[in-house]
Amino acid sequence: MAARRALKAVLIDLSGTLHIEDTAVPGAQEALSRLRQASVAVKFVTNTTKECKRNLLERLQGLNFDLQEREIFTSLSAARRLLEQKQHRPLLLVDDRALEDFTGMDTSDPNAVVVGLAPDRFDYQTLNAAFRLILDGAPLIAIHKARYYKRKDGLALGPGPFVTGLEYAADCKATVVGKPEETFFTQFMWALRSDAVFLQDARDDVGGAQNAGMLGILVRTGKYRAGDESKINPPPYLTCDSFPDAVEHILTNLL
Repeated sequence: MAARRALKAVLIDLSGTLHIEDTAVPGAQEALSRLRQASVAVKFVTNTTKECKRNLLERLQGLNFDLQEREIFTSLSAARRLLEQKQHRPLLLVDDRALEDFTGMDTSDPNAVVVGLAPDRFDYQTLNAAFRLILDGAPLIAIHKARYYKRKDGLALGPGPFVTGLEYAADCKATVVGKPEETFFTQFMWALRSDAVFLQDARDDVGGAQNAGMLGILVRTGKYRAGDESKINPPPYLTCDSFPDAVEHILTNLL
């Protein structure tokens, strides 16, 4: 376990860490309230592409979580920022509920392919259209490459397998903008400070946070699978049963 240090920032994943769809992790609201009473900045980061930030915020507030829109940074925001910087016109393979976060962008005559979690759009015709665009020189942008995510009925395929399929078919490499890529964290300098800790249910994301200079805490909820902690290099600072347990450790040992 890493040496004790005083923290100034706690970054918290949302889906799988605080909630699973419309169900909160038991005790998570109270744990977040306790954390907010400490002298530490609290931020939220998420790879969610199933819905826009506004809908996500409404969902969380409906579960009695105390958070504000300005505290949430999403991979959708990171994708939009990249598209605007490059002046791309995207073919958006994202869920209809996420399209609001791309309002105002020119999507006519696409010259880039953007892939998020879009089960209803991962059909042959749509993926083949994306494939042909990439062959013609369009960059492939992955909002993230998660292998899978947690639903109430169990684990489900994430966008990663579909991104990888397009990479293989078109013999290209996607630009990934979400977790666990370091570029996701570097867009906000507060996330790179050595006095920050990141709470997450996905092993890849914990590893990415640690490579960006943070302490990584893996929680055994959401998409966690037995043995995930042994697949992270360097090993996570801490693995614990749930978000409330992680908060208890932070309050007791790191502040």
